Amino acid sequence: MNRVRVLIVDDSSTMRSLIAAVLRRDPEIDVVGQAASAADARSAIKALEPDVVTLDVEMPNMNGLDFLEKIMRLHPMPVVMVSSHTRSGAEVTMEALSIGAVDCVAKPMGADVVGGFAQLAEKVKAAARARVSALGSRPAPSAEAFGAFNPNGTLVVIGASAGGVEAIQTVISGFPENCPPTVIAQHMPANFTAGFAERLNRMCAPTVEEASEGALLEPGRIYIAPGARHLEVAFMGGALRCRLRPEDFIDGPKPSVDVLMSSVAATVGVRSVGIILTGMGRDGARGLLAMRNEGARTFAQNQASSVIYGMPRAAVEAGAVERELPLEQVAVEVLKLCNAERGRLAHARGG
Repeated sequence: MNRVRVLIVDDSSTMRSLIAAVLRRDPEIDVVGQAASAADARSAIKALEPDVVTLDVEMPNMNGLDFLEKIMRLHPMPVVMVSSHTRSGAEVTMEALSIGAVDCVAKPMGADVVGGFAQLAEKVKAAARARVSALGSRPAPSAEAFGAFNPNGTLVVIGASAGGVEAIQTVISGFPENCPPTVIAQHMPANFTAGFAERLNRMCAPTVEEASEGALLEPGRIYIAPGARHLEVAFMGGALRCRLRPEDFIDGPKPSVDVLMSSVAATVGVRSVGIILTGMGRDGARGLLAMRNEGARTFAQNQASSVIYGMPRAAVEAGAVERELPLEQVAVEVLKLCNAERGRLAHARGG
């Protein structure tokens, strides 16, 4: 594989130097340029033709969000957002990921910059392989008349990573107000998931919130696993609820799709539907296979519609996936299985 050519865009010379130093430690990455403003970045993109751009959210004159929108409309390319840990930084990052940024990293808060940017190089390399499309060209969810949707008690669990913000938004935008109870693990930095949940709650018919310990899983509610925590599903007090685990519960991505799906397999089994969406790595393959082995229905986003076909591919290769679906069809297929009028037949017939 050719070295990934990266352009760093940040108004802070110190941050540009730190990002460059971290990326240059990886022999598969070549930092080809740096820019301090949108104007400089435009010129650098034309002159250097980078594979990936790392982009600061906050810049003078034209902020990173406005610049990203221009990139995704006029010259779509993989972008990794570099954001502050602040609430405003997280909110802007959610908007950036919805516009089309492939992934995000949070700027380190302490002295350990290399440790704080531990995932930066891998995210940049994954972004170089991403399928990026122009803003406004992405398909909307398919519409299908269900009449009055009547949830049948089936639990829905979704896992995603890079590209997942937009994918999750597409899926649950097709859910009705009384949607099946749904839990979601999206790889995301700590302090970002609350803003993600709030954004989805504003945009979608069901109630969406960050998962909390003991939160009741019931129709009309969607829970997002907190960043840097692990979410499980468990019976507590005679009802199905969210259970949170500390970040060191297991090694690997946080929140872990495997942890969430494995708990669903053990707790709910056949009365569940599992979906792996776009993302890098293998997280979710083991948990989705456990669900399928217990009789759950299992799907993965297909390669053509995935920003990064890493997690879906791993799940398919593990034998965990019953069927691959275009992103715009996921909501329809899930609702078929969760509708009391149709779900019993669909579960029984395997279709």
